[in-house]
Amino acid sequence: MIERRFYNSMHELSASFADFAASILRDALMQNNNVSLVVPGGKTPRDYLPALARQALPWERVYITLSDERWVETQADASNERLVRSYLLKDKAEKAHFIGLKTPHAHPSEALATVHERLCQLPRPFNLTVLGLGEDGHIASLFPGMTPDQDTPYLCQAAEPPLAPSSRISLALPVLASSCHIALVVTSIAKRQLLDRLINHPDPFIPFVQLVQQCQSPITIFETN
Repeated sequence: MIERRFYNSMHELSASFADFAASILRDALMQNNNVSLVVPGGKTPRDYLPALARQALPWERVYITLSDERWVETQADASNERLVRSYLLKDKAEKAHFIGLKTPHAHPSEALATVHERLCQLPRPFNLTVLGLGEDGHIASLFPGMTPDQDTPYLCQAAEPPLAPSSRISLALPVLASSCHIALVVTSIAKRQLLDRLINHPDPFIPFVQLVQQCQSPITIFETN
């Protein structure tokens, strides 16, 4: 279920990831009118999303959303939507359809129904979900100590991460786990060592482990130091 690919540089990883993601989407487009792509926020995607944006695809048939979003204005530096608009929705990918997660609501808990309706516009299960891995084992904005709401009627849930400056909204764990393909990008020695531990000694309280346990689809991990 898990395939690990190591690269000597971020440049090599980015090129390989872009080819991989484009291949997944291209194959899915042979069977479907439209396909869905979930991407993460943070700093690392700035390296590999531009390589994906240069791939030759019928991007007008691709629907893109985020794995999670900080509850800040979409023009703020911390906004994941801003990241995607700056690094992915350009070049050949500028014709893709983007579905953002931020709403005018004061708190993400008030926005769940609205965001759920937005997410229902995307083909599901998601054809490709790309995630990062936090040094505490979190994925999206699902952190250790949080209780995933397995029975929620929504595709998303509010999150109050420890030591974070803002509330967040995250795709729900069952939705992430049901994706047709999952890619994980891990880019430091510390995170690769954590990955080793979690794979060899799974801790059921860690969101990455919960994802692996629930997922029935391939997980491809792109790694570099």
